[in-house]
Amino acid sequence: MTRYLRLIRIFTGATLSAQLEYRANFVGAVLASLGEVGVALLGLAVVFGQPEVSTVGGWSFREALLVTGFFMLTEGVISVLIQPNMSKIAEAVRTGTMDFTLLKPIDAQFGVSTRNLNLLRLPDVLIGLGLLTYAASGLDVTPGGVLGAAVLYLSAIVIVYCIWLALSTTAFWFVKTQNASELFSGLFGAGRFPVTAFPVPVRAFLTFVVPIAFITTVPAQAMTGGLSLGLALASPLVAAVLFVLTRLFWKKAVASYTSASS
Repeated sequence: MTRYLRLIRIFTGATLSAQLEYRANFVGAVLASLGEVGVALLGLAVVFGQPEVSTVGGWSFREALLVTGFFMLTEGVISVLIQPNMSKIAEAVRTGTMDFTLLKPIDAQFGVSTRNLNLLRLPDVLIGLGLLTYAASGLDVTPGGVLGAAVLYLSAIVIVYCIWLALSTTAFWFVKTQNASELFSGLFGAGRFPVTAFPVPVRAFLTFVVPIAFITTVPAQAMTGGLSLGLALASPLVAAVLFVLTRLFWKKAVASYTSASS
């Protein structure tokens, strides 16, 4: 464990040194982050801006803003930690550089999951935390609710990571996996709104088929005290099952890898 933590520190330092060479990109990243949060807030403003609308799917404006905050926070985690690494898997398989990852004396899944970072998208994370703080300040949020939301959000991050890794791992058989990742990104866009605001069939799809609800809505419900015991237990269970299945899928993919030069 100490060696892996040291590797993460080395990877982060190397990435930071490389990205600081292009500081102007930071301005573009901030503008992109502001654009994304603007789109998310515009959607809420259109819905709650109508005089006759005070709640949507049983959620007030502040409560819905919590969901948007978790959405932006997750967008930041994806942009900073997950997407930069997952997008490299297909390229490594296509060019044969995956050989070097598999030959290193560390776990290959750890290597492909932590080597690259995009620290320029940290504003997404800060914006998400800011929205959560602002929304929670106007609600009756207890320390227990915050702790429960934090635990369930960790499960949410595991779920997101597993989905991205599973989609990216298909590159061992189908080199071009960008469309699959774009499909998930499109579906994930629904996570900026509470899942109960959607019709029942869509709600079921976003909960049991593509578990978007566990990523944004469930942590927000935990923070406001409106989460059922079933969903509270289901979230870490889904995360654990997905992690095991994704791990097995990764091992199967590595076992089938024959290198681009073979």
